[in-house]
Amino acid sequence: MPTFDTFQAMQAAVGTEVAVTDWLDITQARIDRFADATDDHQWIHVDAARAAQGPFGGTIAHGFLTLSLLSRWLGEAVRVPPARMTINYGVNRVRFPAPVPVGSRLRARLVLQALDRLAPDQWQATWHATVERHGGDKPVCVAEMLVRHYA
Repeated sequence: MPTFDTFQAMQAAVGTEVAVTDWLDITQARIDRFADATDDHQWIHVDAARAAQGPFGGTIAHGFLTLSLLSRWLGEAVRVPPARMTINYGVNRVRFPAPVPVGSRLRARLVLQALDRLAPDQWQATWHATVERHGGDKPVCVAEMLVRHYA
């Protein structure tokens, strides 16, 4: 796992792929919990019988479920310099080019696009994330994550 002791050291990694995460199984139980948390119970996500007759032959994960996993993957894959607080500041240019059928295995490729010093004790990292499905021919999610670190 890449570990950065300082933000100056982290800056040297700008423009590079910093990490590729481990694979994560997308189960129906995970999809159902996300549906419950967001009150998004559309049949394509939670009704296996109906979804079997739909365009994907079964249920698929919510796009926002896939997007929400980026925080987990970033936290597991990269150790950033110690900070008193780190927050998700936003997400740019989000796309879901392919569905995530139940039973898929996903992972993320994380490229540090930018690291900007906003104040003496504040840094903003821009991560380009590409989420891949094992055996898939195109990404299931592509996004830029903005993360602020308060040293």
